[in-house]
Amino acid sequence: MRYHNITKDDMLNGDGLRVVLWVAGCSHCCKECQNPLTWDPDGGLLFDEAAKQEIFEQLDKSYISGLTFSGGDPLHSANRVEVRKFAQEVKEKYPDKTIWLYTGADWEQIYHYPVMQYVDVVVDGEFIVEQKDATLLWKGSKNQNVIDVKKTLAQTDQTRPVLHCKDYEK
Repeated sequence: MRYHNITKDDMLNGDGLRVVLWVAGCSHCCKECQNPLTWDPDGGLLFDEAAKQEIFEQLDKSYISGLTFSGGDPLHSANRVEVRKFAQEVKEKYPDKTIWLYTGADWEQIYHYPVMQYVDVVVDGEFIVEQKDATLLWKGSKNQNVIDVKKTLAQTDQTRPVLHCKDYEK
């Protein structure tokens, strides 16, 4: 897995103050994407032990709510296995921290992925510039969903996502 950046004290990519791992690799190539630099799975830097430790140093801080995977797409084929392994490691080491994951894929395509057992909230769907709305919390376009993964997976029909914090949805 490769990455482009680790953002610290981020307030825009999930609830609370977060550390964000911006992975390389995305096949969605959304029109007017904010991060086209991250599309190339061979771009950026190798995600190594030093990068992992940098994230752990942030997660050690009591005021950091958790980790967000963004990019690029954490569920791109170049990232999926390593993101799952790292998410598992984070959950084991920091069980009280939340994990958010942004993907251009729709929930119906990904809910069965093994990584979902470690993710608390997923923001799904491609960014659609025609549905862009800067007033939306945690997402860029109206078609995207902010999904409570644990509640959704606990349902009989797991393909019907439970929206996270409905008070904030438009």
